[in-house]
Amino acid sequence: MKKIYSALFFILFAFTVHAADGVKDLMAQDTNDVKSLNKQAYDARLTNPEQTINTGSRSLQLAIKLHYTPGIAEAYRVMGLGQFYLNLPEDAINSYIKSLDFYTRDNNLRGVAKVYNNIGSLYRDNDYDRSLEFFQKALDIGNKLSDKSLIATSYLNLGNFYFRKKSVNQALKYYNDSESLFTILKDSVNLIQCQQNKGVVYYNLHQLDLATSLLTNAIVKAKDKDLNESVASIDLTLALLYIAKGEFDQAEKVVSEGSAYALIIKDDKMQRDFIYTHYQLEFKRKNYERAIFYLSDVYRQDSVAKKANLLSQLNLFEVRNKQEEEQKENELNIKRIQYENIRFWGAVIVACLLMVTIGLLINNVKRKTKTNAQLTDLNSEVLRQKDNLDRVNHHLEEIIDERTKDLQLKNKKLSEYSSYLSHQIRGPIATLKGLMNLEKEGLVDKKECINMMDKCVSEIDEKIIEMSDMMHDSKSAL
Repeated sequence: MKKIYSALFFILFAFTVHAADGVKDLMAQDTNDVKSLNKQAYDARLTNPEQTINTGSRSLQLAIKLHYTPGIAEAYRVMGLGQFYLNLPEDAINSYIKSLDFYTRDNNLRGVAKVYNNIGSLYRDNDYDRSLEFFQKALDIGNKLSDKSLIATSYLNLGNFYFRKKSVNQALKYYNDSESLFTILKDSVNLIQCQQNKGVVYYNLHQLDLATSLLTNAIVKAKDKDLNESVASIDLTLALLYIAKGEFDQAEKVVSEGSAYALIIKDDKMQRDFIYTHYQLEFKRKNYERAIFYLSDVYRQDSVAKKANLLSQLNLFEVRNKQEEEQKENELNIKRIQYENIRFWGAVIVACLLMVTIGLLINNVKRKTKTNAQLTDLNSEVLRQKDNLDRVNHHLEEIIDERTKDLQLKNKKLSEYSSYLSHQIRGPIATLKGLMNLEKEGLVDKKECINMMDKCVSEIDEKIIEMSDMMHDSKSAL
C-alpha cells in the first residue's frame, strides 16, 4: 500500500509540474510571438503601412486566442497607425479607441499615453482643440512616469500641432526639445522625423539653405532605413524648396521620386499633393498648358478628397457611438479573460492542494506503518520475555520438586536414623535400669554390677557419638 501511494504521488506530482511548466512555457513563447509581431508591425509603419495592418491583425488574432490583454491593446494600436498612414481615419479611430479601452483596463499608463499621441495626430488636421487635448494628456502621463520616450514623442507631436497653427517658432522649440531627448535615447527613426520637421519649418521661414541641408540629410537616412513614407514626405518639401530656388530640373527629379514612393505606400493624399506640386513646377516654368492639365487633375481629385474627408470627419464622431456598444462587448471579453485566468489558477491551486493532501495521507500512512512496526517489535519482545519467564518458572518448579523430593527422602532417612538410634539407645538403658534394680535388691555382686553398668554406659556413649556423626552427615547433605 505504501508503494502504491508513493507511486501515485510521484506520478501526480510529475504530471502537474510538467503540465504547469508546459502551459507556462507555451504561453511565454506565444506572448513573445505577439510582442515580436507587434514590433514588426510598428517598424513597418513608415515603410509599408499595409504590412503594418496585416502583421498587426495576425498579432491581434494570436493575442485574443491567448487572452493576452497587453498584446491585444498594442495590436489594435499599430493597426491604427497603419490605417492612419493609409488615410483611413475612421478605421484608425476605431482601432485606437479599442486599444485605449484595453490599455485602460490593464492599467497600462504608458500604453494609454501612446494611444493619446496617436489620436491627437489623427485629429491634428481636423480638430485643433481635440488634438491639443490628447497631446497634453500624453505629455502629462510621460512626465508622471518620467518616461523620456513618451515625453519626446509628445514634444514632436506638439511641434507638428503648433506648425499647423502657424506658430513656427513654438513648433521649432518643441522639435529641438524632442530632438535632444531622441538623441539621448538613440532613436534614429524619430531623429529623422525631427530633422524633416525642422527642415519644413526653416523652409517656411525662408531659410532655404538650412532647410535644404536638414532635408537632404534626413532623406539619405530615411532611404537607408527604407522609411518610404518619410522619403515621400521629404521629397514633397524638397520639391517646393527647389521650385522656390528656381532649380526646376532638380525639383522635377524630386517630384518624380516622391510620386513613386507615394505610390508604393498607397497614400492617395500624398499622390494628390505631388500632382499639385507638378502643377506648381510647370506653372513656374511657364508651361501653362501642362500646368492646367495638372490643375484640372488636382481639382477633380481634390473634390473627391474633400467629400471623403468630410465623410471621414463625420465618421470620427459616429464611430464613438459605435464604440459605446463595442465597449460592452470588450467588457465581456475582459471578464471572460479574467474568468479563464481564474479557472487556470484555480486548477493549479486545486492540483497543489491535492498534492498536499496526498502528501499528508502518505505521511500519515508512513507514521502508522512505523508505529505498527514498533508495536510488532515490542509485542515480539514481550512474547520473548514471556517465553523466558515461562522457561525460568518451569525450571524453578523442577528445582523445587527436586528439592522437595530430596528433603522428603532426607527426612525419611532422619526419621529412620532416629528410630534406629532410639532403638539402639533404649536397649543399653533398659539393661542399666535392670542392673540398678538388681543391685538395690542385692541380687547381683556390686563389683560385677558396676562393670556391667560401665559397659552399658560405654555402649550408650558410642551410640550417641554414632548418632551425632549421622546427624552431621545429614546436615552436610542438606
